[in-house]
Amino acid sequence: MTEQQPYRVVSRHPGFELRRYPAHLVAEMQVQAPFTRALIEAFRPLAGYLGGANRARHPVGAAEPTTSAAGGSEKIAMTVPVVQIEGERPGAYLIQFVLPSALTAATAPEPVDARVRVREVRAQLAAAMRFSGRWTEQTFSQRATMLGRSVTAAGLQPTGAVRYARFDLPWKPWFLRRNEVVLPVAE
Repeated sequence: MTEQQPYRVVSRHPGFELRRYPAHLVAEMQVQAPFTRALIEAFRPLAGYLGGANRARHPVGAAEPTTSAAGGSEKIAMTVPVVQIEGERPGAYLIQFVLPSALTAATAPEPVDARVRVREVRAQLAAAMRFSGRWTEQTFSQRATMLGRSVTAAGLQPTGAVRYARFDLPWKPWFLRRNEVVLPVAE
């Protein structure tokens, strides 16, 4: 079983759920590529980080975990979703792998690849729209527009960029895939 990023549903509105996400860690990488290529460009370095391209950090007095490999690296379990966020420049995207909830900023391994960064995302309130379908820019963009309109109609104010969340492996049939668009909103 793959761990899923936790959240609590605060309320349901036409077209979306209002959710509270706790603070969590992500491994992320900035890429300059078209929408459909961005995840592909970032996947290998981020998956490498999870697979052991890192330097393990353990608090003083902590037992050595069984996942540590020779050379001080540590394997990290995959968690969902994989997130894509539009950057400040056209064609720039931030790709994030949500890290397991057991990791903290003090215990998460340090990436070996300088392009990969581990960062804590603060707790937030967000509107989320779930759907199935293909991972095209048009599909996500249409859902993001629908979500933005629904959020505004509900009297909520967006506070950040839309996140495109993918929960399934690429070989899962497109009509069975779980996808979401998530928009942070003001408290």
